[in-house]
Amino acid sequence: MTAKAKAAAPAAPKIEDVMAMSIEVPTAVREFAEKGLEQAKDNYAKMKAAAEEATDAVEDTFSTASKGVADFNLRAIDMAKDNANAGFDFFKSLVGVKTVSEAIELQTNFARGQYENSVSQAKELTEFAGDVAKKSVKPVADNVQKAFKDFKLPA
Repeated sequence: MTAKAKAAAPAAPKIEDVMAMSIEVPTAVREFAEKGLEQAKDNYAKMKAAAEEATDAVEDTFSTASKGVADFNLRAIDMAKDNANAGFDFFKSLVGVKTVSEAIELQTNFARGQYENSVSQAKELTEFAGDVAKKSVKPVADNVQKAFKDFKLPA
């Protein structure tokens, strides 16, 4: 730039002058910005509450599942103990037989009883496991339904 052009060019405003300038924001723009800020705060509060509820639901799920698995295992141990005792009782009875036909009859009755018992125990454990699964998933399922019901995006 030539010296003559530099002299004719307006001087750059100082930063202090720019900062001191008052800018009039139209009312509609200010209201729109305030409304957007308020919606953002509301949505944040809703998402925070939903996250806290989800955390609680997950904790409930793990607690319920843990207790359910422990109860399931205890029941399975009880069943194994009952089966072992039945086996011991069978062998005690077998020692006291006097004929082969008595032994065969005793063994047949024992096998039939153990089969029926095994079917019954399997059914019981299957139902128990299903109940534990339902109870474990329920807090999360309830929370998801509530979140979708309560949380609505602005139109």
